[in-house]
Amino acid sequence: HAMHDVHLAARMTEAFLNEKRKRKCMLEQIVEPLLGWFGEHARILPWREQPQPYRVWVSEIMLQQTRVEAVKPFFERFTQALPDVRSLAECPEDKLLKLWEGLGYYNRVRNMQKAAQNMVEFYDGEMPADYEKLLGLPGIGPYTAGAVASIAFEIPVPAVDGNVLRVITRITQNDGDILKQSVKRQVEEELLAVMPKGRSGAFNQALMELGAVVCVPNGPARCMECPVAALCKAYHHGTVDELPVKAPKKKRTIENKTVLVIQDGECTAIRKRPQEGLLAGLYELPNVEGHLSMDEALQKVKEMNLEPLHIEVLPEAKHIFSHIEWRMIGYRIHVSSLEERKEAPFIFIEKKQSEKQYAIPSAFRAYIKYMKEKPGK
Repeated sequence: HAMHDVHLAARMTEAFLNEKRKRKCMLEQIVEPLLGWFGEHARILPWREQPQPYRVWVSEIMLQQTRVEAVKPFFERFTQALPDVRSLAECPEDKLLKLWEGLGYYNRVRNMQKAAQNMVEFYDGEMPADYEKLLGLPGIGPYTAGAVASIAFEIPVPAVDGNVLRVITRITQNDGDILKQSVKRQVEEELLAVMPKGRSGAFNQALMELGAVVCVPNGPARCMECPVAALCKAYHHGTVDELPVKAPKKKRTIENKTVLVIQDGECTAIRKRPQEGLLAGLYELPNVEGHLSMDEALQKVKEMNLEPLHIEVLPEAKHIFSHIEWRMIGYRIHVSSLEERKEAPFIFIEKKQSEKQYAIPSAFRAYIKYMKEKPGK
């Protein structure tokens, strides 16, 4: 029995190694056709036109959880205002958050500033041309480190995001759960073994591009346009729609909110959120947990030492975060002059100030528009 187990283990190991060799051979074959396709079909993007390390880094952080077309104007605005690591490191927080307004997930830009300050302190204000050093900076994980290292510095390391995972799991017909770190590591190791020296940045971008425009996440893959369809196992076996495998996500938590647009005709009350937690340090319209009745909303305003004169019901709205969904109702409440009551925690601002100075997250978008109209209009 012991001898049988040894032989069985040896056969299993041999089968595993054979499969690994086959996968490597297959991935080696996609390199040239993919690079050729990318050379002809690459989208013109501002960070590709001038791929300096800082610009590549800013674009990659912005592109996390945001579509390419949406990022373009934000990227131009941000890099014009903060053109290098030092200017980002020294930027006041309110200005920084205002530049990021509309992109969401504000911890991304906070971590960028921490990383920039780290670079000023340890790397003379430059991005280090070293994968491990990049990985050691705040907010930079294996994907971003791989993207900056390969695109900006031509270091032959992979950059595996959701697009790349989808492309590779389909080509190799890998049915592992891509939400598991072990599956992501496997894909990273497989790509590391076939990185083309001197062209690793283009190869990584080609994989990303293929996943973004051909081997797409939503809707059917455009296999007829794919430069590597002839080498794709999922295409040959008709399993493209079944891959990648992803375990179902947990349900979002529902939170009810009442948003209060408190105005005196010219100014609207806003306040700063706590420095920790969701939307930390940003400005918001006053709001409370639960759905308040009109009378409860008026009572709440009185508790704020304000004198309500008129109340108007605003439309319902909702906003979806990664794990939480806000279901909001709103009231616009006209109060007697706010000028006399400038005590904390409120700041009383005109609409123009909000647009230029205070970063109010898009979660409140449905109610921000009421800041520019006078009550009752």
